[in-house]
Amino acid sequence: MRRDLVVIGASAGGVEALKTAIASLPAELPAAVLVVLHVPAHAESVLPRILSRFGTFPARHAEDRDELSPGEVLIAPPDRHLVVERDHLETTRGPRENGHRPSIDVLFRSAARWRGAGVISVVLSGVLDDGTAGALAVRRRGGVSIVQDPSDAMFPGMPESAIAHNAADHLVAARDLGTLLRRLTSEELEDAELSLADHMGFETQLARLAEGTINQPSRPGSPSGFACPDCSGVLFTVEHDEIVRFRCRVGHAWTSESLLAEHSDQLESALWMALRSLEEKAALAAELRQRAQERNSRLVADRYQEKSEDATRAANVIRQLLKAPQDGRAW
Repeated sequence: MRRDLVVIGASAGGVEALKTAIASLPAELPAAVLVVLHVPAHAESVLPRILSRFGTFPARHAEDRDELSPGEVLIAPPDRHLVVERDHLETTRGPRENGHRPSIDVLFRSAARWRGAGVISVVLSGVLDDGTAGALAVRRRGGVSIVQDPSDAMFPGMPESAIAHNAADHLVAARDLGTLLRRLTSEELEDAELSLADHMGFETQLARLAEGTINQPSRPGSPSGFACPDCSGVLFTVEHDEIVRFRCRVGHAWTSESLLAEHSDQLESALWMALRSLEEKAALAAELRQRAQERNSRLVADRYQEKSEDATRAANVIRQLLKAPQDGRAW
């Protein structure tokens, strides 16, 4: 048995890291190569063209039922999870993880579930902690986890998270990935019987939108008391490998860092809505005050003046909160 499946995940700064990493792959690499890059759902992805120019192998977007075979780089299409299912691939519109579809963790977890020790995961440049849970799943199943050296990454957040959670077997610069993969894929491994991990199966089935999975009576985790930012359903706390994650009934999943970041984004949106409402209230009250003055209704005009001033003062408080830098966590 040999390692014959390489799964790569990248986010911010990932295009540059992928160009360098893919260019380093040896032409004789005896492994299938799968890539997830976080991209906007409705944008056209030109990543296959970019990687085909820089790499030894042709690159293209994966399609349903593609077989796992060496000789090309298969990339998750925009707005589709890339899921390993036995000896082939599926592209699905399952629930987002950490706000992303495609998701790095979905690919890593599904690969680990079916291919065990035959998997090599690679975490490249990105922010927050995407890829950490997936890399831990790969290691738990006997696979190998490679992490880009943070000093080599344009955005070191994802590599640093993997390192902090002991999810890194090897640290490499992107340019040296091919040399390491040549060695790891040439090593002979002992054959081992692969048992399917129940929670990995459940989470992979959710990503595939498999019928009946949502209503399974037994599900990993316990109710957290927090609401899912995507659907407002109850989030269940799921803990494996000392990393805390959250998943709702229909399958949206969040790490703790991603959940915090999402709540910060939602709070900012709420503050902008509050600012708009207060500014409109102040403007409307001022207009009504003007009309009352034209009718010589002094008491009514004074009342509207007070309402306008109150709304303006409240709007100024909101404005100061919005001016504060997010890193300062003023809100």
